[in-house]
Amino acid sequence: MGKTGYFTHRDCWKHDMGMGHPECPQRLDAIEDRLLLTGVADALERGEVPLATLPQITRAHSVAHMEHLEALNDRLVADEPAGGPSYAQLDPDTALTRFTMLAARRAAGAAIAATDAVISGALDNAFCAVRPPGHHACHDKAMGFCFFNNVAVGVRHAIEAHGLERVAIVDFDVHHGNGTEDIFSNDPRVLMVGIFQHPFYPYSGTDHPASNMLNLPVPAYTKGMDVRELIEACWMPRLEAFRPQMVFVSAGFDAHRDDDLGQLRLNESDFAWITERIRDVARRHAQGRIVSMLEGGYNLDALAASVEAHVRVLADL
Repeated sequence: MGKTGYFTHRDCWKHDMGMGHPECPQRLDAIEDRLLLTGVADALERGEVPLATLPQITRAHSVAHMEHLEALNDRLVADEPAGGPSYAQLDPDTALTRFTMLAARRAAGAAIAATDAVISGALDNAFCAVRPPGHHACHDKAMGFCFFNNVAVGVRHAIEAHGLERVAIVDFDVHHGNGTEDIFSNDPRVLMVGIFQHPFYPYSGTDHPASNMLNLPVPAYTKGMDVRELIEACWMPRLEAFRPQMVFVSAGFDAHRDDDLGQLRLNESDFAWITERIRDVARRHAQGRIVSMLEGGYNLDALAASVEAHVRVLADL
């Protein structure tokens, strides 16, 4: 059994976009409860989560993007004593609150800390149970529940701080990781492979993607075995040829058949299988180095069970 890290922070609970919003703090409660109840938590090494710094975040995002979000945050804080608004609406689904920047910097900080620990050899791999998620956050735009692109921050840290030359990103969220594609399109140091429901939000990923992007759009109601066949036939040859020195995972579990935010038909065994294939590539080419970041997953029971399945594979349980 190898060492699998588990990175989370209570600040990630503080970001709350309101009653009934699917991207809620209870998502992390469900994961924590499940890992504790099943005993999986006992096999994990909890890591400290710092606040990501401005230089770390702006490896993946523009300074203007960071400054815009900080200015909105400062305005909310300044207006609070006068009874000002409790949030700033960025799009119909995404609201910045007085605690969003704190949570987002912790989430990005988890990517940094997990990357450092895995590359140093202190951990074999890591899972980061953080929010807000990140894979819709573009170089200069927040959208789709996402403010900073956590995986992108981690990948750029691996490349620029640690000197890695080939890093793979695997995204199995039900939604296309348009933000990650925006940041890494045509970067030869990065190969991104993704599978997602289409047509579906954010209605991207099908029009002439860059050569370092392998997108597999699938229709609603696609079943797990069909997804497995596509991954085996399409992802695996590209990953093997690329020989990544590290693998990052945008681990979205909203493709689960019980999740109402999507219409794919995966279950826990499918997520475990996908994780096994990622692990196999990492062991052959990347010294087993994987950092997995939580993205979607909004049915709390399905999310918790899927994360358990994912983490069991990472930890060889």
